[in-house]
Amino acid sequence: MTINTNSKQRRTSLLDSGEDFEMLEDVDDGVDDDLPPLEDVGGKKKQSSQEEIAKAEAVTDPSPSLPREEWLDVLGNGQLRKKVLEVGSGPDSRPQRGQTVTINLKTTLTDGTTVEEESNISFTLGDGDVIQALDLTVQLMEMGEKALVEAGAKYAYGALGSSTPAVPPDADLIMEVQLLSAADGPDLELLSPSERISLASKKRERGNVHYQRGDYAFAVNSYGIALQITEASSRVDISPQEEEELLDVKVKCLNNMAAAQLKLDHYEAALRSCVSVLAHQPDNIKALFRQGKVLALQGEYADAIRILKRALKLEPSNKTIHAELSKLVKKHSEQKGAEQAMYKKMLGNPPDINTIQKPQYRKSSWGLSWKWLFGATAVAIGGVALSVVIAARN
Repeated sequence: MTINTNSKQRRTSLLDSGEDFEMLEDVDDGVDDDLPPLEDVGGKKKQSSQEEIAKAEAVTDPSPSLPREEWLDVLGNGQLRKKVLEVGSGPDSRPQRGQTVTINLKTTLTDGTTVEEESNISFTLGDGDVIQALDLTVQLMEMGEKALVEAGAKYAYGALGSSTPAVPPDADLIMEVQLLSAADGPDLELLSPSERISLASKKRERGNVHYQRGDYAFAVNSYGIALQITEASSRVDISPQEEEELLDVKVKCLNNMAAAQLKLDHYEAALRSCVSVLAHQPDNIKALFRQGKVLALQGEYADAIRILKRALKLEPSNKTIHAELSKLVKKHSEQKGAEQAMYKKMLGNPPDINTIQKPQYRKSSWGLSWKWLFGATAVAIGGVALSVVIAARN
């Protein structure tokens, strides 16, 4: 099968674009589609997700000279291995990131229990639509190739496991994968508004799955891809109602992205996401709450209190905002007290203006003496003048 890998219309995933996750969830109803409510999102930062994305970007093709019966250690850590069972159409037929691939998949536990067996599963390669083990190994397969993949729990369903398919926590998996086809992704400019809304919503929902599993960097990646879809230019007419629906998906993505960025301690990125939401919806409670959270985490208590008061005015019955606002007011008061104590220590206690005594001035004895002398002199001069006048008359 010949695959066109040079289409200019193919959408590039964020994993390929080189953008960091600082480019860019919700409140009382449990955040957009099952994400947590207004919680204290200043939790411990999960370090591993971005490291795994970096490793995913660094995956290279195996050497053509590698014997087919040998296992390929995909990441070099023994946690993800691939072995060719049936040879494909050659290295040139390998799919590219951003393409839509279709596979047959059979998944078993290490004890042989089958947990999943499906045909014609389609997903976008490199977008995080499936577990990492599949996303990383399928891009190394040739068209028509059948391979056996051993995946550690870290690259499968992790410590949480899965309900669908039924995978226990911390379970390693063995997957039999056959690559059936690969095709360029849809041209976003030619998608109908309903198709764009559907595709963006699917990417956002996948981001929600990553968020719930604690894979916050992958969540940001999925939300970013959804945003690309909502913001892409279009050659197709769109009605005002469809435009509103597309904007709603965009706002939800930005809100959810801000929540994930907060989990990663990417405060400036989270602030930008909140500002973007408020540019479209100035009274968005969730964006206001998260903006206040970011400012508080940055120590800007006065601004944070102002933002949260605005949110509380819009929704006076929200207990979460009440609690956060009370906490910040207390912190702000403590901060001001600490600053005043520091200034006193640096400058000393300034004197109380009410206790300052005005200086007492007493009259100088010299002042009295000079006045007496001046008066006596004047009298003497007057007496002399009078004597001269009398003498002249005589």
